[in-house]
Amino acid sequence: MRVLFATSEIAPLIKTGGLADVSAALPAALHEMAVDIRILLPGYPQVLKALPQLRVAAEISLQPNFPVARLLTGSLSNGVPLLVIECAELYERGGGIYQDEHGLDWPDNALRFGLLSKITALLGCANSPLDWKPDIVHCNDWQTGLTPAYLHFSDGAVPCVMTVHNLAFQGVFPPQVAAELGLPDECFQPDGVEFYGNLSFMKAGLYYANHITTVSPSYANEIQTDALGFGLQGLLTYRHENLTGILNGIDLTEWDPATDPNLAHPYNLTDISGKSANKRELQKRMGLHVDPDLPLFGLVSRFTPQKGVDLVLEIAPQLISLPAQLVLLGSGDMEMQRTALELAHHYSGQISAYVGFDEALSHLIEAGADIFLMPSRFEPCGLNQMYSQRYGTPPVVHATGGLIDTVVDCNAASLKQDIASGFVFHNMDTLSLLATTGRAAIAYHDKKTWRALQHNCMIKDFSWGQSAIAYHHIYTHLMRR
Repeated sequence: MRVLFATSEIAPLIKTGGLADVSAALPAALHEMAVDIRILLPGYPQVLKALPQLRVAAEISLQPNFPVARLLTGSLSNGVPLLVIECAELYERGGGIYQDEHGLDWPDNALRFGLLSKITALLGCANSPLDWKPDIVHCNDWQTGLTPAYLHFSDGAVPCVMTVHNLAFQGVFPPQVAAELGLPDECFQPDGVEFYGNLSFMKAGLYYANHITTVSPSYANEIQTDALGFGLQGLLTYRHENLTGILNGIDLTEWDPATDPNLAHPYNLTDISGKSANKRELQKRMGLHVDPDLPLFGLVSRFTPQKGVDLVLEIAPQLISLPAQLVLLGSGDMEMQRTALELAHHYSGQISAYVGFDEALSHLIEAGADIFLMPSRFEPCGLNQMYSQRYGTPPVVHATGGLIDTVVDCNAASLKQDIASGFVFHNMDTLSLLATTGRAAIAYHDKKTWRALQHNCMIKDFSWGQSAIAYHHIYTHLMRR
């Protein structure tokens, strides 16, 4: 089986969010299953610098719509083959991969990711410049969303899978962009790529893909509702028979408390004593009072309303009066950043905040915190709640998306069944969040209950194995059909 996996980012080469983690882990898992998979991504400066041994495989000219590009070949450190689009005009620039140094979207994003989509489709049809041709093309999020549309209007096209990682981001551009990107006039209509008078990359993918997946079973249901469909719920409901929710996994090598080099002391399921050393190290590093008896709540997140960080900041004074401590790591909304730093200053020793991102610190928080906070308003899958459980740190989560699919609320029944692994609240408000953190703090002081919770968390299998098998089944079905 030959699969072309197209993405706009991949860890550790270039990353802005969870898409990069999935783009690294899922192809690696499929590669281990003997799938002949190749990853296609743009040649950003970070990618070209990290992979100096790339070789030219083809020159690609898609004029008059697109600039000339070169297709480079190489491989990741794990042996997964890589295809990189070299086009200095579109990809080799400062700033971020989606936005400039001022946080504004690049004005030519439609062309930048139109080229990514077009080349992805080119490699999956009869006119491919490569000898290697995939049996399946797998696209990810709006940045590759035009691929299924291009394939639909190409000769000898192979089937296409479209994965939605976050429906909130849709790649919507003015209507004239459709013609500029070489899309046929017939597809710019409601039964096509048109979305309220504009061109939607995401809608193009959802409409023309042979199969749609998303990153958790619950999220697959949620995006068919008015609340989380972001205007595409009707199309997704129409296509529900070709829509599958497959839970993401995590990298068990990178996230392993027994071998994690970022921790003060390793630990595992059979000997969890090292967790207290990490708590002490975290308290010292973040300027908190060193106290083994106070429950320490940790949060690692983008500071955005989606993540519910505003609720955590609002309840912070009541949270530490449980009593408890709070450590925050993240960046994003300027007002939230300011509030987090003010809280840390006002409640020195009880609240600590680091604005920015520090990979090593994020690992230490997962290990050193007693309870992890992840009160997202919506969460397609989420990874931190899985990291925290692997590290024996029960999470507090809102009942949405992948959070409800991976965390079992702690109550008498779930404890008796040995499946309790965290604390779940259903109403997205401060009262519910505060009440649930209170439940967690009470459970923390019951050592028997807490040890059972940690055990239930750490025995869970969050590997990519089952997810890779599920994707393999979808590929096989499409090939047979």
